[in-house]
Amino acid sequence: MAIIDSSTLDLKEKVVSINRVSKTVKGGRIFKFAALVVVGDGNGTVGFGIGKSGEVPDAIRKGIEDAKKNLVKISTKATTIPHEIVGKFGAGRVLMKPAPEGTGVIAGGPVRAVIEVSGIKDIRTKALRSNNPCNVIRATIQGLSSLRSLEQVAAIRGKSIKEILN
Repeated sequence: MAIIDSSTLDLKEKVVSINRVSKTVKGGRIFKFAALVVVGDGNGTVGFGIGKSGEVPDAIRKGIEDAKKNLVKISTKATTIPHEIVGKFGAGRVLMKPAPEGTGVIAGGPVRAVIEVSGIKDIRTKALRSNNPCNVIRATIQGLSSLRSLEQVAAIRGKSIKEILN
């Protein structure tokens, strides 16, 4: 997982969820907000972050700052992904399959947010097991970051692309 410098990128931000949490004290309840945010450049770089604050805009800003610190580069093949993969994190599992051009993004909720900001145009996905947005996003990013292109596989094996294809 390569870390990328976010200062040179033009990033798109997407708020996935805002969660209100409360703490009960002697004088009543204290409410705070947690914002789950994904950022990406639309060209194969994506990251996510969580920001917590007493105000929603501050929580979103902190989430974006956190996401910029956790950017990863993903391998793509034209407008889709190179191969099928299952991303795993905790109880979250996300099945991602490449799709022919023109299919569009077939994904729900948190997975769609990650796929859209990463710049993938054609993909089929299914979130399995957990529906916790944080774990689903982590599983999606884990799966996307472990994708390998044909060139990367050839370099690892010390073979040419023709040898791998045959």
